[in-house]
Amino acid sequence: MATTHDTGATPFAALFPGQGVQRRGMGARWLGTPSWSLVDTVSEASGHDVAELLLEAGTETLARTDLAQISVFTASLLSWTEFRGAHPEARVTAFAGHSLGEYTALVAAGALGVAEGARLVGARGRAMADAARHRPGAMAAVMGADPEDVEELTARMRRDGADLWVANLNSPRQTVVAGAPDAVEAAGGPARANGWRYSVLPVSAACHTAYMAPASRALTAALNEATFRPTHAPVVANVDARPHTAGHAWPALCARQLVSPVRWHATLHTLVTDLGSTRFTDFGPGRTLAGLARRAFPDVPAEPVGGGRRVAA
Repeated sequence: MATTHDTGATPFAALFPGQGVQRRGMGARWLGTPSWSLVDTVSEASGHDVAELLLEAGTETLARTDLAQISVFTASLLSWTEFRGAHPEARVTAFAGHSLGEYTALVAAGALGVAEGARLVGARGRAMADAARHRPGAMAAVMGADPEDVEELTARMRRDGADLWVANLNSPRQTVVAGAPDAVEAAGGPARANGWRYSVLPVSAACHTAYMAPASRALTAALNEATFRPTHAPVVANVDARPHTAGHAWPALCARQLVSPVRWHATLHTLVTDLGSTRFTDFGPGRTLAGLARRAFPDVPAEPVGGGRRVAA
C-alpha cells in the first residue's frame, strides 16, 4: 500500500530500486492510470511485452535477468510518474538508483527519454544475461560485518586464487559479495566463523565484478549511440557516489557500473550531507531501499511510494 508523502516544503531524494524487488502482478495498481501509456513506449523500445510482465508473469519468468530488469524499470517509472503528476509541487533534491535503478533515476531526472532509457535497459539486461551464461557466477549478502572486514576477506581469498569481490556496499552492516560460485560458497565458512550472517542469493551472475566485463563492453556500444540530454537534475552515480548533472558523463559511468561495486551507503550519505536531502522516497514495487535508508540513517525519514511487500534485499 502506498505511503502518504509529505508534499510540502520538505525536500526529498528520489530512490529507484534494482533487480530483486520484482513480483507477480506488480504493475496492476497502475493499470488504467494516465501513466500506463508508458508501458507501450517501453514495450516498443525494449522488444518485450511489458504489460504481460507487469500483470501476468510468474516468479520463474521474472527471475530472468533481462525480464526482471525491464519490469522493475517500468514499474518504478510508473510509480514516479504517477506521484509526480499528483504532486507537482514536491521538491526533489536529487535522484539515485541502485544498480538497474540508476537508469530509472536518469529518466526521472531528465537525462534520458523514456524510450531511450528502455532501449538501454533492454541492452543491459541482454548483455548481463549473456555474460552470465558464458561465465556463471553467484552472490551472497553478508550482514553484521564492517565493510572493511568483508573487503579484507575477499582480498585474502583472491590472494589464494579465488574469484571473489565486493559487489554492493549497501549499508554499514550489509555488504554483498560476488564471484565464482565455489568462491561464494567457500566464503560462507569464514564469514560465519566471524559471527556474520551469510546468505547466498538466488542469482546466477556475479554482478558488479570482473565477470561482467563482456557485458560492459557490449553495453558500451549501446551507451555510445544513446542520446543523453546535455544537462539534467542531479543524479548520484553508483560508481563514485558523486552527483552528476551533465549527460556526457553517463556512458562511461554506466559502463563502469557493471564491473564496479555499487557504493550505495556512500550515495545516501552524499544525498544527505552534500545535497541537503531530508527525506528518502523509494519509488518501486517494493520497499528495499527505504529499509536500507532507515537502517543507515535512522534520523532521516524514508518511505516507499510504490507499495507492495519486500521480495529481496
